[in-house]
Amino acid sequence: MKQRLKLGVNIDHVATVRQARGTDYPDLLEAARCCETAGADGVTIHLREDRRHIQDADVWRLRRECRLPINLEMANVPAIVRIALRVQPAEVCLVPERRQELTTEGGLDVLGQFAAMQKTVARLRDAGISVSIFIAPDEQQLVAAARLGAPVVELHTGAFADARGTARQRELRRLQRAADCAHDLGLQVNAGHGINYTNIADVLQLRWLDTLNIGHSIVARALFCGLTRAVREMRAALRPYRGGAQ
Repeated sequence: MKQRLKLGVNIDHVATVRQARGTDYPDLLEAARCCETAGADGVTIHLREDRRHIQDADVWRLRRECRLPINLEMANVPAIVRIALRVQPAEVCLVPERRQELTTEGGLDVLGQFAAMQKTVARLRDAGISVSIFIAPDEQQLVAAARLGAPVVELHTGAFADARGTARQRELRRLQRAADCAHDLGLQVNAGHGINYTNIADVLQLRWLDTLNIGHSIVARALFCGLTRAVREMRAALRPYRGGAQ
């Protein structure tokens, strides 16, 4: 049976352009509205500890005025957890975070941080927030994520996106094994990181996907054609997906 693959658009890099000059433009709410017009299913923002792009005020304003569901990416840090509990986004995606990284590198070490993460997942779920774990395609980590009680995992597709030739197919097979494992564990399977207009055709080979969260490539494309068209093009690229019937 054909399954509609949902698209979450990460607008962090719209904020990156704004922060480069400390201006009040480009406006993130306008960006979110472009995503809505183009058929996106949600907006993703990452409130980092260093506040390099998304700011606290952005989170509150988007939660208040954006009509699309907000997926708040965040590290398991007490101050950020408190913000999430007050803002009440539709979803929180727990991700690893290092100050010196350009972008999120790798998935969370659920096994190594199990006790701390279990407490945070419970607090967020008790507040009515859906919780996703950003995770490498590793079966042991997936089993640990299921034990946390989080209903969703987002598979880190960065190694696949960076690979070339036979290595890319190897990473794709690794992602498929992880998606099968997560599906068998009863988890919703999302994916993201490094997905673009070229490699999306390979990503669509994966079974059980519910949502793809894509940001950098869409914002980069928008420089030449506008954000609404860039989102529409990615939305169209997702249309052939057939879910678990492949």
